[in-house]
Amino acid sequence: MPNIVLVMSDDQGWGQVGYMGHPHLQGKTPHMDAMAESGIRFNRFYAAAPVCSPTRASVLTGRVPARTGVPGLHKRLCLQEKTLPQALKKAGYATAHFGKWHLGGVKGSAMPVLPDDPNHPGHYGFDEWLSATNYIEMNPLMTHNGKIVYLEGESSILMVEAAQRFMKTNRDRPFFAVLWYGSPHFPYTALEEDREGLPKSLDPRVANLFGEIIAMDRSIGMLRQGLRDMGLAENTLIWFCSDNGGRDHEPDSVGGLRGFKGSLYEGGIRVPGIIEWPGRIQPMVTDFPASTMDIMPTIVDLLDLPDDSMLDVVDGASLASLLDGKTPDLNRTIPFTSNGTALIEGNYKLFQEGRGKAAKWVLYDLKMDPKETVDISKENPERFEQMVEQAEKMLASVEASAAGMDYPEGKVIQPQRGAEWFAMEEYQALYETFSKLKPGWSPPAKGKMERDQE
Repeated sequence: MPNIVLVMSDDQGWGQVGYMGHPHLQGKTPHMDAMAESGIRFNRFYAAAPVCSPTRASVLTGRVPARTGVPGLHKRLCLQEKTLPQALKKAGYATAHFGKWHLGGVKGSAMPVLPDDPNHPGHYGFDEWLSATNYIEMNPLMTHNGKIVYLEGESSILMVEAAQRFMKTNRDRPFFAVLWYGSPHFPYTALEEDREGLPKSLDPRVANLFGEIIAMDRSIGMLRQGLRDMGLAENTLIWFCSDNGGRDHEPDSVGGLRGFKGSLYEGGIRVPGIIEWPGRIQPMVTDFPASTMDIMPTIVDLLDLPDDSMLDVVDGASLASLLDGKTPDLNRTIPFTSNGTALIEGNYKLFQEGRGKAAKWVLYDLKMDPKETVDISKENPERFEQMVEQAEKMLASVEASAAGMDYPEGKVIQPQRGAEWFAMEEYQALYETFSKLKPGWSPPAKGKMERDQE
């Protein structure tokens, strides 16, 4: 059985890689470029949502995030979901999560996941976890298997080092490692060495953003080299993507597409996507539309795991045939329900603009009009009406799932949470611990509300 490593960047746009010809990153992401050269490079890979928590839920379940308790940011992933780490653990895999979690219903900047949190990664099938509630920056406070720890260094490098220790420990059995970076998420803090060679004229914020991507790429190089050094590269599948589109303060982040993070236009959901597996995959570039919801169904199919590894209602599809150079069935749709509604079917995209009664459906041909400028619904009434009907059925199905109809209990058991960490008594009780562990750490001023950067 192959080792499986899922790598996800945080807020990296479709255009923010060297191989896309980015004006400042070309030649500066050699390891992502090498992965794209040696594996499957997707020209149309989609995050299941234009913001991060829902996309992460889709990776672990294969489902539209709103079905899973995570329709938007800062929500708990429902404990009644069937997850990918649970399925792999049953199949004999060692499982681990490293980095940003953001599926526990805790709001605000990154803090250690509470050791006894009812929604920590261990409750979803991870044997080992080194995790924080949100995006991690330089020198993070985190939780390792229930123990709060302080780590010094660049967060992407730290997460790969931890993942490699896990891999070495479990090299004699198949392992599943989830590496969820905090880069290049705002507020952008890069080492000087990672900003070298960038134009001095750049806005310092943007220069630090690029520096975080460059450091992340360096850590991917460490990951790939480490697997080669352990003799495991040939039998390891690495699946890399971002959790949503790029930010609007870096106009080249989305590679000329319309929209940015938070939007269901292409710029908000189309992201870098690469699968590398030296022992199985021949290099290819594909225009086949795929999404983060396809990750779990693909792995379940590849490993021939039992049918009950997933819930009956799944939105993703297996891409296993693509790994062998064949084109999967094009007769599928990719649904989106976070921050609006959209449906992709081949080259066509149905999109609902606005909210409430004023919202109207539009139809785009992404092949002819990748920037989504011309509504072609009137020229294609039959396709338009068929896709609107599909979307309405999908929305009704998602609503039933969100109410718990997919679970044996027929309802959602655990109440939802979306609390600011600094308003939670459990965190307030740990302030002294944080101060002792991390030099210079101090609690937020009384009554101070953090600015929500998500």
